Parts: sequence; structure tokens; C-alpha cells
Amino acid sequence: MQKKFIILLSVAMATILTNCQVQKHPTSEFPTFSYEGHRGARGLYPENSIGAMKTAIDFPKVTTLEMDCHITKDKKVVVYHDHYLNPKFVQYANGKELKGQDDKGLIYDYTWPELETFDIGSKYYADFPDQKKIKTQISLLSTAIDEAEAYAKLKRKTPMYYNIETKSKEDKYHVYHPAPQEFSDLILQVVIEKGIAPRTVIQSFDKRTIQYINKTYPQIKTSYLIDAKNTKTIEELVEELGFTPFIISPNYQLVNVEFVKQAHSRGIKVIPWTVNTKKDIQNLVNLDVDGIISDYPNLF
Repeated sequence: MQKKFIILLSVAMATILTNCQVQKHPTSEFPTFSYEGHRGARGLYPENSIGAMKTAIDFPKVTTLEMDCHITKDKKVVVYHDHYLNPKFVQYANGKELKGQDDKGLIYDYTWPELETFDIGSKYYADFPDQKKIKTQISLLSTAIDEAEAYAKLKRKTPMYYNIETKSKEDKYHVYHPAPQEFSDLILQVVIEKGIAPRTVIQSFDKRTIQYINKTYPQIKTSYLIDAKNTKTIEELVEELGFTPFIISPNYQLVNVEFVKQAHSRGIKVIPWTVNTKKDIQNLVNLDVDGIISDYPNLF
């Protein structure tokens, strides 16, 4: 059944991308400089919510909506970052604190209807004091895309791009989430059905998800996320992956002239995260990066 699903999905993908006349890693299908609202606009609105995406769209410079995805117990794709219900900002709909198994309960252990009952926007979030406080639900990826597409059509002349992260960890398959193949297939099924494949990048810290995507869906652009502990060169990162990604997306503190030069020499874009001051944004622009991911898209 799984094999049949993958074959059917791959055929659908090929058909859609052919109809869109999309070639592998087309630079013409990506912003010259990608201004990305991190988790929508996490510094200003409850993260990874539909409202956060609309807030990002309201800023004219923003080209791309960055978001995270997890898989539920009933195999739905939800837009959410942590692998658990984070008590820093998640509470019950009635305003009460999480308790028992819900206190840091794993997203993968809940069905979609169960997750809908939590409020991720009303509780004061000390890490982001400027965040608007408003009752907010976790969203399905499909719904978030529908809402973003419709809102962008009202507000803009051109559609949004998407940078979607698989929140996958190599040592947590079947515990926090499905294995890379199923995780990736479920996300791409939504992306394909919604017709945004040519405008979408799939990013991950887990190389296995983007390795699978590169092999099975070569027309989909991928980004390799790199944390602040990285000591590898661009050449070593590419060798580790086994293919050349469209983007390497490092912690912004790793970026210097040599890092950008090495990436560009291989035709790889550099889009650092998460850059939250005007000074740091300008410094990175001066280093010739290809985009910025920020919690505060109002700084662009």
C-alpha cells in the first residue's frame, strides 16, 4: 500500500510540475532575495498560526512564509514547531494550564481533532513580549496554505513562496514523528494538491528527509539547515548530503565571507536564520547572502 501511494504521488508530482514547465532547481522560480517571516511572524503574532502568516504577508518586502510541520496520530500535517505541546505558550481553550499527559504531550500522540482543542495564542509568551495575544488554534498545513493563498491574492500582485520544515530528528523516528519517507510524502501530498510545489522549498536539519525528497521528487527545491555547532565546510556538507541542495540555511552566526563564497561557487544559495536585529540583517546583506529569516518581518 505504501509503495503504491508513493508511486501515485510521484506520478502526480511529475504531471503537475511538467504542466507548470518547472525544471530542477529553477532560479527563475525563486525570489532574487528571499525575505522570510520565521514561523510566519513569531515576534509579532502567535507562531506558525494563520494569523502569523497573514501578518507576514502584510509586510510588502516579505516574499516567503517559513513554517514548521509535524504529523499527528491520524496522519494529518499540522503547522507547529515543537514535538510537544509547549506549556510556555500552549494552554487549554478555557485558559487553564496544561496538566497530566497534556503537559509537554507529544504532537504525534494526538489526533487532529484533539489538537484543535488547545489555544496557542492567548497565553503571555515571555520570549516574545510584543506578540499579539489572541485565541489561536493549531492549523492544518492545507488550511494554512489555503488562507495564505487567498489573503495574498487580496493584498499582493504576486503569490507567496513557502519554506516548509520537516521537524524530523534522526533518533526519534516512530516516536516524535514518522520515518523520513512517510513524513516527506505526507507533506508533499499537501503541497502538490494545493498547487504550490513550484514555489516551495522543503528544509530540514535531518538530512534523510531531504535526501529522500531529492531522490523521489527531484523537482522540489530543498534546503539543508545547519545549527550553530557546525564546523564543516560547504564541501563537507554537500558530501555528507550526497547531492547539492538549492539552499544551505545556517545559524546566522556561522556566516562569513568565506562561507558565502564557498556556497556560491557551488551554485548554492545561503539563507541564514534567525536574524532579529536591523544591524545583523544589514551585516548579512553586506556579506551577499540570498535571503534572511526573521521573527520580525517588520525589520525588513
